[in-house]
Amino acid sequence: MTEAEGIRLQKVLANAGVASRRVSEQLIVEGRVRVNGTVVTELGTRIDPEKDLVDVDGTAVQLDTTKRYVMLNKPTGVVSTMKDDRGRPDLRRFTREWEERLYNVGRLDADTSGLLVLTNDGELAHVLAHPSFGVTKVYIAKVEGRVTPQTIAKLTRGIELEDGPIAADKARLLDTSGDSSLVELTLHSGRNRIVRRMMAAVGHPVLELVRRQFGPLHLGTLPVGQTRELTKVERGALLTLSRRETDAPPADGVETPAAEEQETS
Repeated sequence: MTEAEGIRLQKVLANAGVASRRVSEQLIVEGRVRVNGTVVTELGTRIDPEKDLVDVDGTAVQLDTTKRYVMLNKPTGVVSTMKDDRGRPDLRRFTREWEERLYNVGRLDADTSGLLVLTNDGELAHVLAHPSFGVTKVYIAKVEGRVTPQTIAKLTRGIELEDGPIAADKARLLDTSGDSSLVELTLHSGRNRIVRRMMAAVGHPVLELVRRQFGPLHLGTLPVGQTRELTKVERGALLTLSRRETDAPPADGVETPAAEEQETS
């Protein structure tokens, strides 16, 4: 390591785009900066950006600039893999503009559109995709039939599927028009095609499905088939979630690790 066993913390913060070096010094003195979970107030503190974890006001700071984080609004008809053995449209077309080899975090089935994260940060990808960490996802489903408030209550109360009971964290009826309804479901389950199976179980098969939210990330107005890099705020939120989940014990009563590679919508 150069610079006398580390780089000054305020310089690291400035290089990471947190604030100017002078403002970064003020943040340190005010006790708003932590290194590896410990508050640091000494301006002479030196760290190793390649090993140490830094957060400001509880939000993680990205120090490794080699890591890339991209949001994709996946179209239907595209499988969530970098190379499909059956020759179906895959994700490679969406990663060509980046030099880094990016991989998808979790999966959406081919008939589902919406938010998918692409990254070369393997550790973060593992935490976000692995069902034991229970990262929240929000879906909007267009379903057959007129959904009633009683059905919405049933979804949150819990239903029995062939692989065990399941309950939505939240469920909302957004609209009913003609012979179809729009339902918003919030889930942390990683089970295979869970939204479609839940809605079919309550008598309302899914016609269209889109994932609008993944953890702290929101799809927003990103057009279908388009990508964009995450903002500094979004990267901070994602890294904060990843570090918090890594430190916490896995959630109880969740699916087996094999579900990590399944299509979760």
